[in-house]
Amino acid sequence: MNICHVISSIDKNSGGTSTYEQLLLNEMINQIKVGLVTIKTLNPLPVNEKIELRFAHSSFPYLQAYSNELKNIFYNIECDIFHGNGLWQYPVHKMASIARTINRPYVISPHGMLEPWALNKSKFKKRLSLFIYQYKDIANATCIHATSKMEAENIRKLGFSNPIAVIPNGLNLSEFPVKEQTRKKEIRTILFLSRIHPIKGVELLIKAWSEIEKSLRRCWQIEIVGNGDEKYINELRKIILRNNFIDEIKILNPKFGKEKITAYHNADLFVLPTYSENFGMVVAEALACAVPVITTKGAPWEELITHNAGWWIDIGAKPLAKALTEAMQLSDGERKQIGLNGRKLIEKNYLIESVAQKMIQLYEWILYKKEKPEFVYIK
Repeated sequence: MNICHVISSIDKNSGGTSTYEQLLLNEMINQIKVGLVTIKTLNPLPVNEKIELRFAHSSFPYLQAYSNELKNIFYNIECDIFHGNGLWQYPVHKMASIARTINRPYVISPHGMLEPWALNKSKFKKRLSLFIYQYKDIANATCIHATSKMEAENIRKLGFSNPIAVIPNGLNLSEFPVKEQTRKKEIRTILFLSRIHPIKGVELLIKAWSEIEKSLRRCWQIEIVGNGDEKYINELRKIILRNNFIDEIKILNPKFGKEKITAYHNADLFVLPTYSENFGMVVAEALACAVPVITTKGAPWEELITHNAGWWIDIGAKPLAKALTEAMQLSDGERKQIGLNGRKLIEKNYLIESVAQKMIQLYEWILYKKEKPEFVYIK
């Protein structure tokens, strides 16, 4: 079995989808042949040398040459199934178009790009793209892959009747050791680590902070770690300055590798106040490091409640302020136990080995008509 994945970027700054894709391919190559087609970047994430990696040289002023390059790649690469990751990007559209031409099965993973919040951003452009090409690409996919039941339900609401496979993202636990419990700290840390983008609800975190009693805030600080549009980040800095939070809230550069793990280990709480998330890799990473998590119902993490691993709250500053206050008032020991519960949750449900096995099972079902996996839903 030979599978070709397609994604627009595996750059280190591309976010959680690229990180997941790297982990998945590096794990699957131990059992099947895997290829990857992506756009050339200066800072690619490392992929296993056994993976057949093909770079397209994106240059929109020379779109025809770019199109021909991708066309040649997809026509000539040997594979049994194409698997496109993400929507609205030209490489995935080109892959789907050629797969239909040569009668090759293909899977589409929207990775949250069909969520209501995402569709409402640049609404006219996306509706036009759906009408011209994207709806056809999705509707003709052999299977759609969703990372949660919540994402699958939102895809169904758009009218797609394809089989949907619900397979979460996964983690390599060896890369995320449990944080060591240090001596009592004078200042504890609330960490936001993600792409700094309006969808992540960073403004809600700052507003919620203003609603927490100053006597409680005195022993805490917030670290906002990530990259994003500089104009937007400057607006956040102005809000922090306007609220006189310069000593309490810091915006820091993105962290990768060991620096990222250190950031998780230094945190006493992890917060993702997102408006919409199809999965939330950073939530899984924080839980793997045994850090208690607060996130919203815009992300599919109800298990935070069922496994006593954190807080799963309504979207908004007031619910966030309430959850923060509750978490900050706990003892270090109580937060430690909640964090350890989170680690157990990741060990149980989100190991990359298990995720890769399910993905391979999906491919086998498509190719060899084996018994339908229980995680595949047919309308």
